[in-house]
Amino acid sequence: DILVLDFGLRGLPASEKPEGYEDVEYIITYKGKETTQISDTFNNKTYPWGTDFLGRDVLTRVMYGARISLLVALIATLVNFLIGITYGSISGFFGGSVDNVMMRIVDIINSIPLLLYVILLMVVFKDSKFDAKVLTPIFGGGGLGTIIISLISVYWVGMARLVRGQVLSLKEQEYVLAARTIGVSNYKIITKHLVPNALGPIIVTMTMMIPSAVFTEAFLSFIGLGISPPRSSLGSLASSGAE
Repeated sequence: DILVLDFGLRGLPASEKPEGYEDVEYIITYKGKETTQISDTFNNKTYPWGTDFLGRDVLTRVMYGARISLLVALIATLVNFLIGITYGSISGFFGGSVDNVMMRIVDIINSIPLLLYVILLMVVFKDSKFDAKVLTPIFGGGGLGTIIISLISVYWVGMARLVRGQVLSLKEQEYVLAARTIGVSNYKIITKHLVPNALGPIIVTMTMMIPSAVFTEAFLSFIGLGISPPRSSLGSLASSGAE
């Protein structure tokens, strides 16, 4: 099973090479089989998707990267779900000046594209003291905590607007007026009557947030602002593959 490399024919003119070896520069002998044709790719059953420039299995890294991307998306979506429901239900239920102030804050955030907010937050958080002392001990290194915090900081505004609209339409229903008449607290009205009856569109919106968060994470990792080595994600794998 010894691999033998013969470079003796390299540099010789074709007239001096043995018959049948006129175009050959290398002779590779392995397990008694001689190979003179060099191919760019070889069938490798051990690494079906090949390896990267460091010799790491690409298939394994894609599976690991997909896990990281989905983890970021699920955590960000769940936190945005909770923030959006809380913020939107309070704004829609109380109305008046409370609603005006809270919605103006949302309008200010919405005036700039959310992806730009996330990029700016990634630049601020990356390699900061907050990242080193808080995010890294909780989420580990590689920028995972930074991108999760960046996503949950701004992606809740869409959910808040949706919940506010649902609460505004539901709070005038008869069962809500009846609950107010018998003295049910505002907290119970929101949690027991309004939010449960608005869960349909909320759940649909939440499921749509998952692929959006995956795309945002992949884009940031692709341009070098998201997940960094030694961790891998779909974006960082696409970036290394593009090179």
